[in-house]
This record gives sequence, C-alpha cells and structure tokens, in this order.
Amino acid sequence: MKTLPEWLAYIEQQHPQDIAMGLERVRAVAARMGLDRPAKKVVTVGGTNGKGSTVAFVEAIARAGGWTVGSYTSPHLLRYNERVRIGGQEASDAQLVAGFEAVDAARGDTPLTYFEYGTLAALWLFQQAELDLAVLEVGLGGRLDAVNLVDADVAVITTVDIDHTDWLGADRESIGAEKAGIARPWKPLVLGEIDPPSSVLRRAYAIGANAIRAGSDFFHEPIDADQWRWRDVGTELELPSPQLRAPVQRANAATAIAALRALRKALPRTAYAEGIAAAQLRGRLQPFVRDGVEVLVDVGHNPQAARELAAALQAQPCAGATRAVFAALADKDAAGVVQALAGQVAAWHLAGLSGARGQSGAQLRARLAGTDAAAGVVADNVEQALQQALAQARPGDRVLVFGSFHTAADALHWLHSAG
Repeated sequence: MKTLPEWLAYIEQQHPQDIAMGLERVRAVAARMGLDRPAKKVVTVGGTNGKGSTVAFVEAIARAGGWTVGSYTSPHLLRYNERVRIGGQEASDAQLVAGFEAVDAARGDTPLTYFEYGTLAALWLFQQAELDLAVLEVGLGGRLDAVNLVDADVAVITTVDIDHTDWLGADRESIGAEKAGIARPWKPLVLGEIDPPSSVLRRAYAIGANAIRAGSDFFHEPIDADQWRWRDVGTELELPSPQLRAPVQRANAATAIAALRALRKALPRTAYAEGIAAAQLRGRLQPFVRDGVEVLVDVGHNPQAARELAAALQAQPCAGATRAVFAALADKDAAGVVQALAGQVAAWHLAGLSGARGQSGAQLRARLAGTDAAAGVVADNVEQALQQALAQARPGDRVLVFGSFHTAADALHWLHSAG
C-alpha cells in the first residue's frame, strides 16, 4: 500500500510531459471507471484570474444553503489535500489514496499526467459522496483541459487575459476561444468581466449557450465600506464585504452568485450573505503581522493579477512604505507584472525559484532591466528575500509577497514555521 506522498511521487513519473493537452486518454479512463456525473449539479469555472476565489464563493454559498458540495481546485499551496474538498473538509490521505488506486486500476497502459490523475481521482471521490453540487476549476485553458470531460450544468469564465501563451495563444481572442471550450450547448455560460473577447461570445452564439454577462445581465456596486449590492432583473441582494480583501473579490463573488442562480435550484436568500462572509482562500492577499509590519501573501503571477494587486494596495494604504518580495517563473511576463505595480511599491526584493520552470534572483533581475525592480535586492530564495524585507521594514510598513503559487507557498511555509 502506497502512502499519499508515495502516490504523488509515482503519478509524477507516469507521463513524459508535465502538460499534455487533449481529452482522449482521460475520457477513456473515465469510461472504464464508470464516471458519469460527479454530482447532481456541476459548475465548471475557467478563466485567467479569479477561478479559485470564485470556486470558494460558490462552495461557501451553496453550503450555507444546506447543499452537500465538493470542490476541485489547483494548484495547492501547502499540501495536496487542499485540491479536493467534500462537505467543507479537505480530502483525507486515505480518501485520496483510494482515488488514485481506482484511477491506476482502470488506466491499464494509458499514460496520464499528474493533473489528469488528480482530476479523475477527485471525480471518483465526488461520485462516491453523492453530492448535490460539484464545483470544478479548470487547470489550463478549457477546451482540452481534463476537467472539460464533464458536461457542466453551468460554465463560468471569470476573466480572459494574457497567460500561458505557449499553450493558449498570444492574444485575448485566441485565449478566449480556448477557455470558451467549457461552454455547453443550450446551457448557461456566466461571464465575469464586462468586456469579454469576441471569441467567447461567438462560441456561445454558435452552440446556443446562454451567455450571462457581468454589466449586462447582472450587476454589483458598493453601498458603503462594509456592504455591496448584487442585482439582476428580478432580484436584489444586499451583502457583506468578503473576507477575501481585494476589491476584485466583489466581482468574483458576484460571478459566483450569477452561476448559482443559473442552476435554477432554489437557495435561501440568507445563504448568499452567509456564504460571502464565510468564504476563505489561502494566498489571496492573506494577511500576517510581524513586529508591527503587515505581510500580504498573494498568488498573483500575471499582469492582470498585478493590476488588481495595485488597486488593492491603493484602496487600503498603509502608514509607511510598501516593499515587494517578487519571485516569478521563467515563462511569465515579469516586466509586465512589475510595471502594473509602478507607484505602489517603494522597494523590491527579488528571489529565485527552483524547479524546471524556475529562475534565479539574478536572472529575474536581468529580465527586469528598465523597470523599477531592476534596482532591487537579490536573494537566493523567497524565505531569504522575505527575511531581508522584514529586517529593513519599520512598524507601519507593508511587505507584499507574490509572483506565483510557488512564491506564496514558500512564504506561507516560512511564516507558519516562524510563528
């Protein structure tokens, strides 16, 4: 019997590529496993940014309404178990091991990637749990992502921006076409941004999907510092501000509400407020305080996410200066990220990341030539950069740690271990 760490090490070795787009292999294994519907209702969430937060809001609201909910997200930050939640609890090691065993027994000689193994195991666990709702986050793109083997009752595209260009295309139209692949004929497609790419709208029109658009079919606006309003043609909800603190989280929460209402399954009105207030997610401007210095940890890793971070910093100014600890994967638009935060960061600390897609702090600084961050202090890793930033910060200052899920994970590990 393999332990969960042994299974994770095993499944990393079962396909020659980390990413292999396409549904043929994963669909064949799913058929052998007898995977039909992971729940009575399914919501699939794709997009460039905001997917994880939107899943968290959908899950929390549905659970507040008394539904039994499973959610599948990726990647994880501190442990693999975060990816699969059933009834509000992370899947146990034993549950995940059982899922991986079921996948391995069914796959025969079919090679599966790490993500495909995890997706099939999650769907198997959800089917065993007899859920009211499964909320599935797309891993990469949409059309060819393993999650897309499930025909969702409602598909969601949060935002579309430039990221993963090697796989999805170099512009919003190309990327939007890939993400719109999760839409289904004659089913609702909830669009979380006011101006989605025309490729998304063309896809919805071509297959008869019912596009439900932010700013056209549903709306959200602030009431005061502590409340905001969601409305559509027939409904108006007054809601508390989310615990997830960035201004963009209201848009994510509004999109989640639209998705749940598109299911046409009644929820108590109180569930919306309770769920919005309860939703939590690691690594989304997650706050800590050390010796009078606020530390914010965020997974943002592309220019669109950096623009939202800049808006959040501007909306909640600190008494002192903001320092940034930044570590990015080598295939990301690091210069675009830094430029999006111009004017909000007083000092930069650049850190290296290990792994095949990582880069050293010195390599990162070289790629940032001509930006404010080029004058930043270089560190070997995130832990060292964060310690340097805290050593130079004064009470009232703020330290933002961001740039990738790996960056956030390294920071969270150190912050928790350091108390």
